[in-house]
Amino acid sequence: MLYYLFRYLEQYDFPGARMFGYVSFRSLMAVILSLLISAIFGEYFIKLLKRKQITETQRDASIDPFNTNKIGVPTMGGIIIIVAILIPCLLLGRLHNIYMLLMLITTVWLGTLGFLDDYIKVFKKDKEGLHGKFKIIGQVGLGLIVGLTLYLSPDVVIRENVEIQRDGHVVDVIHKSHDEKSTKTTIPFFKNNNLDYADFVGFMGEHAQTAGWIVFVLITIFVVTAVSNGANLNDGMDGMAAGNSAIIGVTLGILAYVSSHIEYAGYLNIMYIPGSEELVIFICAFIGALIGFLWYNAFPAQVFMGDTGSLTIGGIIAVFAIIIHKELLIPILCGIFLVENLSVILQVKYFQRGKRKGRKQRVFKRAPIHDHFRTTLAQLDPNCTYLIKNPASVFHESKITVRFWIVSIVLAAITIITLKIR
Repeated sequence: MLYYLFRYLEQYDFPGARMFGYVSFRSLMAVILSLLISAIFGEYFIKLLKRKQITETQRDASIDPFNTNKIGVPTMGGIIIIVAILIPCLLLGRLHNIYMLLMLITTVWLGTLGFLDDYIKVFKKDKEGLHGKFKIIGQVGLGLIVGLTLYLSPDVVIRENVEIQRDGHVVDVIHKSHDEKSTKTTIPFFKNNNLDYADFVGFMGEHAQTAGWIVFVLITIFVVTAVSNGANLNDGMDGMAAGNSAIIGVTLGILAYVSSHIEYAGYLNIMYIPGSEELVIFICAFIGALIGFLWYNAFPAQVFMGDTGSLTIGGIIAVFAIIIHKELLIPILCGIFLVENLSVILQVKYFQRGKRKGRKQRVFKRAPIHDHFRTTLAQLDPNCTYLIKNPASVFHESKITVRFWIVSIVLAAITIITLKIR
């Protein structure tokens, strides 16, 4: 809204009005504003949650090796993150931009889904929350909306890079002079690093391009579901999900910026995505909101984000990566989320396999994997066999959280390096 106001005032030479035309200025303003909103609004919102007894018990000191007591901690703190994202974007973003609209829809959609889950847990006293099938329906629905919008919208285009060679050597990289709809995405570690989903259905001849979009929509649904669930599983320790997601957000912001700048895209030999500069404003609001939330969520947490926050965060990361055609980098960038997902899948499958054979068995001491590192041997079921019991000693959750952050930083660096390593 401020963007449109100052663009209008620019016609009358209003002092400073031109500043709102620069992505860099609006991005920095988004970071500052979202951080302030999450920090200031967060304090009052946490007090409100306490007054209304909107709390949960995550862990009792009697069963924690470090006697950490997490009883009566306010939950639904994800609302702080959502508000701190939406307000800067509405004030500073170009709301007619298709990419900005998709990100706002994603935030509200999954925020609502997570809120319903937390509401059932807190007010209906049902620890299971929203039934799993309804979560999946919500995530699949969002993936369908995003995939079809990117397919049908005439504003969703790219300019593919073209190499100019001389004597068998690349002397320059330019972009095509026209925009085009494309099912291509970036594949890491390959020299010609554009992968076209339509190639998977090339046997369909003239219908291959349309079928390629169907493949793209299905992949979008899978990525949204997997990453949002991964972020949800990662939210089990103070500051864990917020810190990891902020690191991922910084990386996505860098990728979005170079993809939206035709000169940088040409230099790095990546596809240019017109209009994606608005994503930089959104991701800056996302980063600022998470950092501000960490003020209260760092150990010992004064508030939990709940599914309201974790599902939203995961969905934002997934949709953002899909829009900038970097979804195949997610296994690297979101490696922590991937490992959390796999640890739960392995634990469940291995347990079910043992159950069919009449014995109790597990892979890890506990799952998701971060719980494995804070579980003592004394807490294990003596009637159950465990494939992995190491480390025998336990770590404080703050140490586990920081180490997961470090791993996320390394994975983020590797992700950025893929722009040059081919």
